[in-house]
This record gives sequence, structure tokens and C-alpha cells, in this order.
Amino acid sequence: MMKDDETPDNSTAATAAFERSCCPITNALDIFGDRWTLLIIRDLILGKRRYQELISSAEKIASNILADRLKKLEVADLITRRAYQQNPARYEYFLTKKGESLKPVLAAIASWGQEHYPGAVVFPQMEKS
Repeated sequence: MMKDDETPDNSTAATAAFERSCCPITNALDIFGDRWTLLIIRDLILGKRRYQELISSAEKIASNILADRLKKLEVADLITRRAYQQNPARYEYFLTKKGESLKPVLAAIASWGQEHYPGAVVFPQMEKS
């Protein structure tokens, strides 16, 4: 019988990756289960790169929340940042390969939303993903 802290392959490294559960939905929600994270990823898919571009989205994310989510996404290896200005330091944000792999997920969510919320508009870049 497996103990609560064991994985099927008895790998302690695999166990360390799970914050609450070995359920893949739980682990995904630990990263982007809030109201802002997927919207930031959406904006990066749509071509926004800079902090000011991200903060200007129609949903009106607060500056402190945007900064927090960008750090969280970077730690999760979903985005990377590159400095485009040194003094003061300013960055551009890009999806990593792991982040890019969320495109079909967002396209599916957008499709679902469009089907169940008449009048919802899907950005063309989301339709092709």
C-alpha cells in the first residue's frame, strides 16, 4: 500500500514537485488558477511584451498583482524576461516552450467561452492556436 507521501514510482524527486497533490489539475491550478495568470499568458500570446503593455489590458490588473504573477510565471518556467533598458532596468517578457504549450489550452477555453457566452469575441491569434 502506498503512503500519502509516495508516488507510484517511489521517486522522492517527483514528490517534491507536488505542492498539494499528485493530481495534474491541482498542480496546474496551483500555477494559473487565479483570475489573472491566464490573462497575462493570453496577452503574451497576443504579442504584448512590456510591463506597460500588460498593465494596459482592458481587465485592469493592479500593478502589484501583475508584478507578482510575472515572478510566479518566471519561477514556473512559463515565461522568461530580457532587459531592454538598463537604467532604470526594464524588461520584456516572452513565453518559454512550456508557456507556448498553453496556446491550445487557451484556445479551447476561448472556444468554450464563445460558445456559452454569445457575443464574446475571440482574438484571431487565439483562434489559430
